[in-house]
Amino acid sequence: MDTSVILSAEAEGFVQNLETFSLKEVGSARWFRQHEYIEKLNMQAILNASAMHDEFVKELLVSYGKIPVLVHEMILVEVWKQKVFPILCQLQDFNPKNTFHLYMVIHHEATIINLLETIMFHKDSCEAADDSVLDLVDYCHRKLTLLASKATRAPHDEHNLTEKAVVSSIEELQMQSAALEFEISLKAASVLRYITDHTESISVISRMLCTHNMPCVLVQLIDCCPWSRCREGEVEKYINGRWQKIPVEDRLKMTKIDGQVWISLYNLLLKEDCQRKYDFNSFNKNQLLKLRGFLTEVLIDQLPNLVELQRYLAHLAVTDPAPPKKELILEQIPEMWNHIVRENSGKWKATAKYQVKETFNPSENDLRLQAQRLAQTYNLDVMESLLPEKPKCGSCGKEAAKRCSRCQGEWYCHRECQVKHWPKHKKACQLMAEATEKIQRDLYINS
Repeated sequence: MDTSVILSAEAEGFVQNLETFSLKEVGSARWFRQHEYIEKLNMQAILNASAMHDEFVKELLVSYGKIPVLVHEMILVEVWKQKVFPILCQLQDFNPKNTFHLYMVIHHEATIINLLETIMFHKDSCEAADDSVLDLVDYCHRKLTLLASKATRAPHDEHNLTEKAVVSSIEELQMQSAALEFEISLKAASVLRYITDHTESISVISRMLCTHNMPCVLVQLIDCCPWSRCREGEVEKYINGRWQKIPVEDRLKMTKIDGQVWISLYNLLLKEDCQRKYDFNSFNKNQLLKLRGFLTEVLIDQLPNLVELQRYLAHLAVTDPAPPKKELILEQIPEMWNHIVRENSGKWKATAKYQVKETFNPSENDLRLQAQRLAQTYNLDVMESLLPEKPKCGSCGKEAAKRCSRCQGEWYCHRECQVKHWPKHKKACQLMAEATEKIQRDLYINS
């Protein structure tokens, strides 16, 4: 099966055309076109990385200097979700028949952090990000602080959501946004790890250690472990986008996110440049020494480098490191978040009203066109090749083997679940089916 989403030449065109938008333009037709480019680039980057093929998407983003554009667009949607989306949800004249367009905007941030997680594994991506790495560090700090404080909560199981009372389309969208926020935060932990792997910039190191005290944030994450929970005596961990029951023999097994947090701590505490910059005052020292209780033999067997961290913490417990030397450094400061907020300060409501009128109230014809483009973007065979596990039922969330015969876009475990879900699925099914039929007709006419 050919699992290519786009060819190298297509990817080059997409990357060359990537541009930054204003807050008002979020969700516009031009913005939506770029969203599709980034979706395709993301899928292709994942495919190339997982198959260990030529990672041409990463190479193009590096050579054309477009990683700062991705960082800007991700932060732009983050600001939009915090400042504009809540106002938009409260406007009395906003009652969209279809929230697909809005969901795509909310999902955009998740798509970009996913793409960044894939490409930032490589040092040249970190270097090509240039000054935007500082903005990325701030972004990761915002996400991980909320995750550590449990302000960003893990999503409930899908079947629990369907048992709730009927909710409005806007309320459902808000729940989807909250669930996505949790997954975005987990991706941010991976991105931070890659920055700690690769950066040699004194400004970036200082930002992580002195401005944000990232080691203490990471200690808090290990302590509260929001991606693990106990329900009815069963241990569950959030893996590959869903809660999974963990057998007794696997409960001490490290997940990917555990590993990313531990490696970040290892890098921040053991690299010589970092040790010179960090202030080991009594508070920071006491927080770091909490890690000793988590550094068990079982954990170190899975990540042997942690034995060096264990030795370092044993030494730290009986010594008082010298305070960092005060050096005069011309420090770079991240600008993206502050620039977007400053530029739009006092205009949040006006932007929301404009977008309700001009952007998020598309006609049936516009929705049809969007569905057509979506059907082309999300090739079903390719999407299935990216799934880490079998499809889930659209109604109850259990493993599913039957697909909606009309639109081919939704899965069900039994006929009963399909019937129950039909009122919710009907509109999307109609749009997707019509789009697919039109694409097939166009292909037949043009063949």
